[in-house]
Amino acid sequence: MQNPFKKYKAETVGGLLLSVGTGILLFMLIGVSYFYIYLPSSTNHGETITVPDVSGMNIEELEEFLTARNLRYEINDSTYTEDKEPNTILKQFPLAGAKVKENRVVYLTKNSLKPPTVPVPDLVDGSLINAEAVLKGSGLKRGKIIYVPGPFSVIREMRVNNIKITAGTRVPKGSFIDLYVEDGGNNEFELPNIQGQELDEAEELLLGLNLQFGEIIPIGDTTGLPPNVILQQDPQPRTIMRAGDVVKIWVGKPGTTLAEEKNNE
Repeated sequence: MQNPFKKYKAETVGGLLLSVGTGILLFMLIGVSYFYIYLPSSTNHGETITVPDVSGMNIEELEEFLTARNLRYEINDSTYTEDKEPNTILKQFPLAGAKVKENRVVYLTKNSLKPPTVPVPDLVDGSLINAEAVLKGSGLKRGKIIYVPGPFSVIREMRVNNIKITAGTRVPKGSFIDLYVEDGGNNEFELPNIQGQELDEAEELLLGLNLQFGEIIPIGDTTGLPPNVILQQDPQPRTIMRAGDVVKIWVGKPGTTLAEEKNNE
């Protein structure tokens, strides 16, 4: 006679294994659905946005422009650049062309409304030759040179917008500083011959005589000469000059770079 308990036991084990297998299969289906269906759809997996180039844009345009592209922005820095409009974007991160998720924050650096101020260096009683280099290193520019009677060839005072200033006065970066320079007591003198001299050498000589460079004109390639050699001058040598007079010169093409640089100052 067959043992009924043995049959019951076999059916129970088989049912248990079937239940366990069904549970494992169900768990796997849920896991696959979560990681490969629900999670990608909820996080836009594989969907990216190309970051546009916003450099040069005004900050007022950004909100609508970036929102339309499912991006956000944050101004995290500002600086000042003279050749850019105020409140325009100078830098961005991520960079243009980067692939990002929706609602990514783009961090921006904008151009300030006003330039920062810098202290004016002490140029009084100093030479004109060194003044330009000192001003440039301070973020300032040399303005007009006005010669006044005086026994020494030194700077007597500094002005901004015709207002006298002293060393340490803070002015906007990039300001032009006008210099009032003593003429050294030389009323009239003969202009020396600077033809054949290099540009920087001639400039030092003319500044020492309280004369100014006028236009510097490249006149074409000149072989056999080192760069920046002066080929012509106006006025001509031995012309009677006074402090503050202007000398115009012509240089060969090898000196074009420095010449253009000086003309653009």
